[in-house]
This record gives sequence, C-alpha cells and structure tokens, in this order.
Amino acid sequence: MESLQHSHTFGQDQLRAGERRTLIVVFITLTMMAVEISAGILYGSMALLADGLHMASHALALTLSYAAYVLARKYAHDNRFSFGTGKINNLAAFASALMLGFFALVMAYESVLRLLHPIPIVFNQAILVAVIGLVVNGVSALILGHEHDHDHDHGHQHHDHEHGKHEDHNLRAAYLHVLADALTSVTAISALLAAKYFGWIWMDPVMGIVGAILVSSWAIGLLFDSGKVLLDRQAPQAVIESIREAVETNSDAKVADIHVWSIGSGRYACELWLASNEDLSPDHYKSLLPGHSGIVHVTVEIHRR
Repeated sequence: MESLQHSHTFGQDQLRAGERRTLIVVFITLTMMAVEISAGILYGSMALLADGLHMASHALALTLSYAAYVLARKYAHDNRFSFGTGKINNLAAFASALMLGFFALVMAYESVLRLLHPIPIVFNQAILVAVIGLVVNGVSALILGHEHDHDHDHGHQHHDHEHGKHEDHNLRAAYLHVLADALTSVTAISALLAAKYFGWIWMDPVMGIVGAILVSSWAIGLLFDSGKVLLDRQAPQAVIESIREAVETNSDAKVADIHVWSIGSGRYACELWLASNEDLSPDHYKSLLPGHSGIVHVTVEIHRR
C-alpha cells in the first residue's frame, strides 16, 4: 500500500522568490519606521511621528504576508490540509486587502476633516518626510517587483505540468501596500508644493481623497481575487475548456461533469465525471490532461455508456 501513497505538498514546502523579497521589504519598512518615530520623538516633530506610525501599519501588513509564506512551508506536509497549504497565502492576501481598505478609509476621513478644518502646514519638513517616504517605498516596490511569481513544483505530482507565470496574491498584497504608501507620498509632495508656492491649501486634502479612492479600488480587486480562491470558485473557463477538449478529442469519453479549483498559486485540483464505452483506466485519462493547465491533483470517475 505504500506505493499508492503520495504527497499533497504540491511544492508548497519550497522557498519562494516572493518570500525572500517580502522579508527584505519588511526589514526596510521596520527600519524606516523606527527612524521616523525616534526622530519624531527626539525633535518633537508630529509630521515625522505620524508618518512613522503610518508606516507601522504597513509593516504589520507586510509581516503578515511574510508569515503566510513561512506557515505555508512549515505545514506543507501536514495531512490535516487536504490539498496542501497554498490557500494560507490567499488568506493572508484577503486579510491584507481588508487592512488596505481600512487604510483607505482613514485616508479619506483625515482628508475630509482637513478640508473642512484646515490646519497650518510646516511645508519644508512635511515635504522632506514625503520625499524620504517616496524613496523608501519606491525601492521596496522595485524589490517586490511583479505581481507574478515563478513557481516550480518539486514534490510528487499526479500529472506533470509546465509552470508559467502564476499570480501570487500574497505577493500582490505586499506590493499594493508599498505602492499605496508611494502613492500617498507622491500626492502629498504634489499637494504640498502647490500649497507652498501657489497657496492652494485645499490641494492637500483633495489629493488625499483621490489617493484613498485609488487605494480602495486596489483593495476591492484584491478582495475579489483572493476571495475567489478561498471560496473554491471554478478555474478560468480557458483552463476548463482545455481539459474538456484534451479528453474528448483523444478518446471516446464525454465529460459529463467537471470541477476545477485553485489550491495555490497556479495550482489546480480537478474532478472529472466521464461517460465512456472504452475499457480504459483513470490513469489513461489523467495522462491526456494538458501539461500547461497547472493540474496537480486529479480524481476521475468513469461510467459506462
């Protein structure tokens, strides 16, 4: 019976590129946060202190993203996870999206408050803080790089497949957090310069509202995309049709029912209900599945017509 046993890690026990990049950005963010808070307390600057506390919220979200990678690797061989630990990263992405949405609401609230009740601005200091924040978050965004991560499955697979670029929602969440911070810095610099040289004090809160709207749209998109995975929504139609075509073109079987859902970045589980007159084994039909589909776990049920 040992020969019939197989692993359900699906490569989740491997260190991923997104994990390394996220850890680097966590250290950068924590360092900048500590510097700004310390400087704010030492020099009595509320602008520096506020920006340091603001960066602390993003440091928390980035740490959550990194923790998800670590937990996914740590529990990859735990049999209590039926289809591996790939969804831990999606759960972290969903939580990060909620935090991003909350951050956008705070931005909007503070902006409206300042629009109704303007406060004096120390322009030079505020611009300096915004420029430093932009540089730090620009570097962090470059480190995180892309929303897609190259992932290779080194564990046992039920069907060999080629891996292309697969969207890593957890990496995307970390990227959006630093991008939101960078956007805040850009809008702040623009508004502060306009207020300093043209007297447009209203630009500061207005740009804050614009930034909040954009960050909200990012948060909503991430919520939907990560939520689809958590709720086992069917895979993209192109993936399903490629499986149906591969089976029906290369055999007399008809796909009566098919379920394909994501169990991690670029990894899918598949259940096939086939009607066939041929006396062929389930393994034969598994071998027909397209290698580029990302299917790592297949269950085939055959009924004679």
